[in-house]
Amino acid sequence: MKAFLILEDGNVFTGTSIGSTREVISEIVFNTSMTGYLEVLTDPSYAGQAVVMTYPLIGNYGITPDMESQRPWPDGYIVRELSRMPSNFRCEGTIQEFLVRHDIPGIAGIDTRALTKILREKGTMNGMITTREDVDPAAVIPGLKAYRTGNVVDKVSCTGRRVLKRPRGFSAGKRVALLDLGAKNNIAQSLNRRGCEVTIYPAHTTAEEILNDRPDGIMLSNGPGDPKECRDIIAEIRKLYDSDVPIFAICLGHQLMALAMGADTHKMKYGHRGGNHPVKDLETGRVYISSQNHGYVVDADRLDPKIARPAFVNVNDGTNEGLSYVGKNIFTVQFHPEACPGPQDSAYLFDRFVSMMQS
Repeated sequence: MKAFLILEDGNVFTGTSIGSTREVISEIVFNTSMTGYLEVLTDPSYAGQAVVMTYPLIGNYGITPDMESQRPWPDGYIVRELSRMPSNFRCEGTIQEFLVRHDIPGIAGIDTRALTKILREKGTMNGMITTREDVDPAAVIPGLKAYRTGNVVDKVSCTGRRVLKRPRGFSAGKRVALLDLGAKNNIAQSLNRRGCEVTIYPAHTTAEEILNDRPDGIMLSNGPGDPKECRDIIAEIRKLYDSDVPIFAICLGHQLMALAMGADTHKMKYGHRGGNHPVKDLETGRVYISSQNHGYVVDADRLDPKIARPAFVNVNDGTNEGLSYVGKNIFTVQFHPEACPGPQDSAYLFDRFVSMMQS
């Protein structure tokens, strides 16, 4: 069956329908990872977006147990070629079956290289995936331009608290409160492997409820959407800042902490999404290759230097990649030290957080 991708600038790509045949309008973004397509599909930060995979062959090792949440989150999936005969000893099914089961529409057989060039040159834009051959692109463009992802944190956060018990072999360990703004599984697991008991809280949990449980540290997770949409959560994060409990924040959590302390954020032209983004530690001068997935960035220049100072910077475009808060046991990063997919160069940041709680 034919499928069409219509962009809000009028460009139309024709390919083959994969997954669900449901019609969808979404924000179109691209990811440059060469592996880890399942982790991309199950990353809650993609809620409200359709993902273009720049690597030309997707699905060659099928569906494996490497999911970052219980279900996939993108509105749509766009690939050059979809492997229909995966080969891997851990394979539990095909991408096609996975997309159908979760009612996610997609399109294959288009020139994803040309599509990515358009998104890089013109910036991220909205689009429609449809199987209707009679659709008039001019008629749907106003609706595409009007689409907004809205507050998608509420969609992806857990509905109740749950506890990841301290693993065997650790007679003692720290208790971490993880605020789930759309958390990937490997954030909690990275802490758990270091002997921490992790209690995961829904995004709208009050600061008082978290602090009443007397955690040794607080983790603010990654998540989707415009950080400025999370006004109520920002107010609670300001209270967590005032508590003096050690805090480590990743991606959306990094942005929300900055907003809570008077900084600003803005939408990037096409964002950072992939497993090959170099970031520089401004204290040591060392460069790490990082996994990233974000479309917004903190304006570090708008933050009072008496409150926080830049800790990491993106080597490619100079944007802020992390902050260290003055006089506080708080540090935040824009990239993903838990990786999955991506390099684990910066996993040492979890060790830094554990050391901070111990001291």
